[in-house]
Parts: sequence; C-alpha cells; structure tokens
Amino acid sequence: MYDAVVITDPNGHILESNPRAEEHFGYTQDETLDRPISMLIPGLSPEIVQRIRRGLDEDRHMMLDANGLNKSGSKFACEVTVSVIDLMDPGDLVFTVRNVEKRRKVRDTLRAKESAFEISPCALFSCDPDGRFTNVNASFLEMFSLADEEEAKSKFFADLMDDEPLPQNFKKALEGETSTIGIVAETDSDDGNQGEIEITLAPNRIGRKIRGVVGSVNKV
Repeated sequence: MYDAVVITDPNGHILESNPRAEEHFGYTQDETLDRPISMLIPGLSPEIVQRIRRGLDEDRHMMLDANGLNKSGSKFACEVTVSVIDLMDPGDLVFTVRNVEKRRKVRDTLRAKESAFEISPCALFSCDPDGRFTNVNASFLEMFSLADEEEAKSKFFADLMDDEPLPQNFKKALEGETSTIGIVAETDSDDGNQGEIEITLAPNRIGRKIRGVVGSVNKV
C-alpha cells in the first residue's frame, strides 16, 4: 500500500505495521511493538484514542488531520483514517496514515503564486484553447476597463487584442511556442498620445498537454 498502516489494540498499543510505516516513521516493526500510537502520532494520546473508540461505535471510520513524528525527530503533516478490525481482540484499531507534506507544500506554493498573480502591476491572464479568458488579475481589469472577472470571462482574446500578429502568436502558443511582441496603442491620457505595450504569450501546460494560453500585457 502507498499509505502507512499501523494496527493497535483497543488501547492504542501497536501490534503490527506495514513496510510503508517503516519508511514514513523510520522505526522497524520490532521497535514499535507494544508502544503507544502516540510514539508515531503525538496527538493521539490515550485519552484521544478512547474518544475515537467511542466515536467508532457509530461510524465505520474516522479521519483526522495530524502530524507524524519520525525517528529523527522530524514532523510531517498527515491524514489519519481510523477504523476497527477484529484481529487479535475485538475492537483492535487500524490507523492508516497518508503523508500529505508534499501536497501541503504544493498547495502553499500555489497560494503564493495566486497572490503574486493578483498583485502584479502587469496585466496577466489565461485563456482556454478557444481564446476565452479563464482567469485575469486586477491589473488586467483596469487596463481593459472591465468591471469584474465575470465580464472578462465573457470575452475572447480576439475581442481585446486583435492587432496583428497577436492572433497568429496566440495560435503559436497553442502549438508550444512562447513569443513577446511590442505594439503601439493609445494611452489613457487625454492628449491622444500613443505608447508601446509589450505582450507575451506562452502555452499553458498541464503535464505534457497544452490546455490553453497564458500571457502578460505590460506598458513599456
């Protein structure tokens, strides 16, 4: 199994564990035999184990967010599913432990990227393969005078950026090519002056597949 599995008696003392548990926690099965489950998951004190047992009288299993503790003293985030099994005695408990440390790091990284996306002074966006906007930041809304993200999602790339060679570059991005081009556009000033903006288009890859186009629009 991918998950670590630890079987305890009804009081939470370890009876057996699988090889994945040794990988997660760094202890051999002999080192954990008859030790409390709190040795591996500190939050599962004897009092908590008893509460879990009472709760399992009504439910088939219970899921907990916890921290595992390995032999080196390092902690890792984990999801623990607890269920009942009649192994050596009625009411023995099965603790299935999934290490979610990597998942949480990925989630935190994505949240940081989302925050950076939102506060960037550049107008940033993503489109589906048909060119419909799927995500835009506040700078994009301001640059193109859009009321909100819902209005942006009702529009297509060609509606807002139809200057050549941008439509052609959009197609190239769907084929895997990244391009940057400067074009002349009217500014927001009342004197009718023109300014240059720089537009970068790139494929939006998820794994090996291209799911659309991402881009930035920056005033030079």
